[in-house]
Amino acid sequence: MNPSLIHNADVLVLQHLNEDGPGYLGQWLDEQGLRWQVLCTEAGDAYPASVKGFRGLAVLGGAWSANDDRPSLRQAEALIREADALGIPVIGHCLGGQLMARAFGGRVETLLQPEIGWLPLHIGRSASARAWLGEVPAATVYQWHHDSFVQLPPNAELIASSSACAHQAFALRQHLAMQFHIEITPQKINDWMVYPGDAYPDLVQRSPDTVQDPQAIAVGTARHQAGSERLARRIYETWRSRWTR
Repeated sequence: MNPSLIHNADVLVLQHLNEDGPGYLGQWLDEQGLRWQVLCTEAGDAYPASVKGFRGLAVLGGAWSANDDRPSLRQAEALIREADALGIPVIGHCLGGQLMARAFGGRVETLLQPEIGWLPLHIGRSASARAWLGEVPAATVYQWHHDSFVQLPPNAELIASSSACAHQAFALRQHLAMQFHIEITPQKINDWMVYPGDAYPDLVQRSPDTVQDPQAIAVGTARHQAGSERLARRIYETWRSRWTR
């Protein structure tokens, strides 16, 4: 990947692991005719020293913990803070949302129960919650996480929650951090289910209320993918509306 191409893009997408790509976010960016650049640290790409010149920053998920001692994670946090200082809206997906929480002074920890599969999301009724997530009080979204931002950054507003995860999304200034995978696609789900991890079968048995088996996930994908994409469009359009140039 040619670093000289980076600042010809409207959006920088930070990807951590090969199997956790942009998914529907990339599809939406293409549909909007926007120029975007994805850098994947596991693929050997180095994150840039600065996000100056971009209009938006998106940070993807991954199986790592936000608390892991990895230079690329600390660089992502530095870029998030710089984007904030420059007025560049940041949107974080799962691990990306956790990195946003850390970058802005929150805390990430492991929850008592993981969430895996299509699970209900409770949406707040504030003006900020409605702007980002719409007028409905609930949605069904795709989850795959065990950690979460258990303490929000100063001045952040909680806008969504679930029964197992009190902090599903927060808004802060022009930014949105999500614990759920609104960028999910059937292809991403299929890829993850090929190698769901050694712990997955045991998690299905131990946490049946919050960890779905492969059949339930497949049924949920057929039932909820279209709604997930509608919500994703709402979220991404709101994010874009906050770009400054």
